[in-house]
Amino acid sequence: MPVPTPRTEQHATRAAFFLPGFATAAWAPLVPFAKARTGLDDASLGVVLLCLGAGSLLSMPLAGVFAARHGCRAVMVATLLLVIASLPLLAIAPSPWTLGLALFVFGAGVGACDCTMNIQAVMVERDSGRPMMSGFHAFYSIGGAVGAAAMTTLLALHLPPWLVCLLAAAAMAALLAVAVPFWRRDKAPSGAPVFAVPHGVVLGIGILCFVAFLAEGAMLDWSAVFLHEVQQVAPSRAGLGFMTFAIAMTVTRLVGDGVVARLGRHRAILLGSLVAAAGFALATFATALPLALCGYALIGLGCANIVPALFSMAGNQKVMPESLAIPAITTLGYAGVLAGPALIGFVAHASSLVAAFCAVAVALVVIGLVSRWVRA
Repeated sequence: MPVPTPRTEQHATRAAFFLPGFATAAWAPLVPFAKARTGLDDASLGVVLLCLGAGSLLSMPLAGVFAARHGCRAVMVATLLLVIASLPLLAIAPSPWTLGLALFVFGAGVGACDCTMNIQAVMVERDSGRPMMSGFHAFYSIGGAVGAAAMTTLLALHLPPWLVCLLAAAAMAALLAVAVPFWRRDKAPSGAPVFAVPHGVVLGIGILCFVAFLAEGAMLDWSAVFLHEVQQVAPSRAGLGFMTFAIAMTVTRLVGDGVVARLGRHRAILLGSLVAAAGFALATFATALPLALCGYALIGLGCANIVPALFSMAGNQKVMPESLAIPAITTLGYAGVLAGPALIGFVAHASSLVAAFCAVAVALVVIGLVSRWVRA
């Protein structure tokens, strides 16, 4: 087996982020096929799709337990094999029940891998002595872009969904085989706790992660609705908001480690939150689409380094071991992705979407100001 070096471990960690990003995006183009095959209406499809999030949320704390006992390598291999095996099932599940079960297993694999790859990234970043987390997270976004593009292209060629999924699974398995020798095998010391309720600085970081992920979830689920219903953009062009946000976030994360190195994590979080809040304000009150898209670009630019910096802070704190801290803040952050869009919907129903977006902007300013007191 090849001997890991710092450089090969860093490249392998990028692959660990790329793979779940690729897998998650590979599912998105399959949704219309799954809906038609199982005969689901819109409401029932929404319920079935919750299975993916439920699997992820339940698996994240368990991932920390297994990573502490068996090391990151074993957990990432097991969870990615689970994802690879369940992806083709999403293309052939014949009923709502089987689709829900396949989504639960798929989500559990993705969620557990999401958690464990951040534990690995914290260790690799710490050994390097320089910020690397933003670059690692950029490869999750790159994986998503590649996965969506590849699946959409193959489906557009009229290949059957099951064959497209098999090809995607084979590509993932090949990359997994290349990366696995260089993943970390560190285990928690014998007798160390494997589960604890987040407290102290870890709880503070988790709450900040919840808000940051809430802002990202708002972009995913509400940006197109906002552009169409509030700013009267045609539905065919309403997706430009999220596309602009996603591109800006990915590019910024690719260069974000240098920014964090120069500013420090707390200043990077403060600056990012203020830029993202300004982006929300501009996107909310812009009177023309180009100006609104500039706002979405600012949101992506500002949000890009907040979550990676928070994960780095979680890895450097001494209150809880990283095998406990990372699952805790990952779970809280993912809860922000799931609950955030619903909270925005409640605020929009009680008031308006404009008020909801303004509330997110204020929340971003608050996490930027509060982050200086959340010391690792």
